[in-house]
Amino acid sequence: MFLLRFPVSSWQKIKNSGKPVLIYGMGNGADKVIDELNRLEIPIIGVTASDEFVRGQMFRGFTVRKLSEFEGDFIIAVSFASCIPEVVEHIYSLSERYEVLVPCVPVFGNEIINEEFIEKYKDKIVQAHSLFKGRSQSIFEGCVEFMLSGDLDVLKCVTTDKEEVFGNILKLSEDELYLDLGAYRGDTIDEFLSHTDGNYSEIIALEPDRKTFRKLSDHVSEMENVSIFQKAVSSDNSTASFNSAAGRQSSLSSDGEKVETVTVDTLCENKSVTYIKMDVEGSEIDALIGAGKTLSEKKPKLNIALYHKFSDLFEIPLLIKSINPDYEFHIRRHPYIPCWDMNLYCI
Repeated sequence: MFLLRFPVSSWQKIKNSGKPVLIYGMGNGADKVIDELNRLEIPIIGVTASDEFVRGQMFRGFTVRKLSEFEGDFIIAVSFASCIPEVVEHIYSLSERYEVLVPCVPVFGNEIINEEFIEKYKDKIVQAHSLFKGRSQSIFEGCVEFMLSGDLDVLKCVTTDKEEVFGNILKLSEDELYLDLGAYRGDTIDEFLSHTDGNYSEIIALEPDRKTFRKLSDHVSEMENVSIFQKAVSSDNSTASFNSAAGRQSSLSSDGEKVETVTVDTLCENKSVTYIKMDVEGSEIDALIGAGKTLSEKKPKLNIALYHKFSDLFEIPLLIKSINPDYEFHIRRHPYIPCWDMNLYCI
């Protein structure tokens, strides 16, 4: 039974070991890892980074030092994110010489995945698990196992190539009406075009960040049948605050620049949308609530980010299932440390 496969959390493994922790990385992720280790009263011996980033700077009261400067028995807690191949391979190689874990913290919010999280949500996790079949079910299990255990060997086993998704699941045609939610500077438009031989019916793209929107506008300026909007997608047509300070991870928040919000149903009211990509930095649930009519009546192919909040892994598939039970569910996780670039594909 799937329930019996939940492992011990990375936090509990560290606590049970009695060993101190060396934080590998700086930034928001490291802050969250340090905060949780402090809450659990687990000792931290220092902070390290890749040699080229070590300049004697301070982080959370520690002087950042090279890994080679640390001695003794400790656990390395990888506390940053990267999809750069050489960085990913370097982290994997560290596990051959050190005890390495990746304690997972959410991109948005503060809910930590641990034994209490599993107990709270286990029924929903099992319900979502039942929506997947075959390879997707195994990947779902592996993603849950990694996010709980922080075991790099598990992460490697559930990593797949993105080309396989477009070739075997999405199978985009040359006349798609593509809705790109969270278009950033146009990279996902380029990705889309690379799988349609540059052909399409129409592209509608949203990017709420003002500076990034200008770059998106330049990027698509010579393309035909492309409409772009400096708006955020949400559950209603209104306004919201948008914090642009986090770069690519900028998101709706309690403060920041005011932006107009719009629902998918409004965007697609008179459009026969066929494919939606949604990567809206933690606002996916709200965006899907505002897409009920579109999903139920038009059933476009979906490509939805699942990694911004731990609960997204089960809440998003269950929500889509409730909107349109005819969808077929697939999950894939593409090369990244930690369990980022994990996406739900519905057809």
